[in-house]
Amino acid sequence: MNIQWYPGHMTKAKRMMQENLKIIDLIIEIVDARLPLSSRNPEIDTLVGNKPRLMLLNKADIADSSLNEVWEKYFEDKGITAYAVSSTSGKNFNFVFEKCKVLLADKIQREKEKGIVNRPIKIMICGVPNVGKSSFINKLSGRKSAITGDRPGVTKGKQWIRLKNGFELLDTPGILWPKFDDEAVGLKLAYTGAIKDEIIDTEELACNLLEYLKDNYPASLETRYKMTDFAELKGYELLEYLGRKRGFVVSGGEIDTERAAGILLDEFRAARLGNITLEKPSDF
Repeated sequence: MNIQWYPGHMTKAKRMMQENLKIIDLIIEIVDARLPLSSRNPEIDTLVGNKPRLMLLNKADIADSSLNEVWEKYFEDKGITAYAVSSTSGKNFNFVFEKCKVLLADKIQREKEKGIVNRPIKIMICGVPNVGKSSFINKLSGRKSAITGDRPGVTKGKQWIRLKNGFELLDTPGILWPKFDDEAVGLKLAYTGAIKDEIIDTEELACNLLEYLKDNYPASLETRYKMTDFAELKGYELLEYLGRKRGFVVSGGEIDTERAAGILLDEFRAARLGNITLEKPSDF
């Protein structure tokens, strides 16, 4: 599948980020814990340069828990402080500000020596669409400060959110990069809803996801859809089998595979198939 999506507002968002970096103390880069590398925009590294950065592996509550710490260690070895959190459950949120202060300790101390105290710490929140930036901000601020949605591209412009503890957050729209060099990256982003379904063949997408689940999380298909003896089935055969199990049979005995694909994608995104991670460090 050739998946590309780069709306005009993303070019504008990239320019806006560059313009605001000079007043930012720290970057919080949010990625999806289910695909920590594929949900990173490689352009972010160039954009933020040497600014202190905290990476948050969001949606950790619906990712494979056995891989969350593996990914934290992976990024730590790369010199990036990474932390698994959940905007839904609030997992590890108590430590976010603490982590930020540790990363900025030297700067805070230098300012203190110059007599600068209680200056608000300005943080820029960034990440690709649908990784949960707005939900994260709302959870962190304790109020509905940012617009949320289960569709990509909800946040269109910048907005400052002032917190009670001396932090100020700058939310930015989700930014994808213009071209995916690796088709697998586009597929994984599409599985999670980071790319609009309207521009994708959802049946083909579902076939690819089913093959991944068959190879890595077969129990999720057995438990959710009562599928059995499917190890030898491939793509479209798996989709037809799922549709048959869910009773999506139309006139003539054909399977409504479009409906089956929609159900699979919706239930995967809602974590009804269990805790699933789409990549691990050893894949790269």
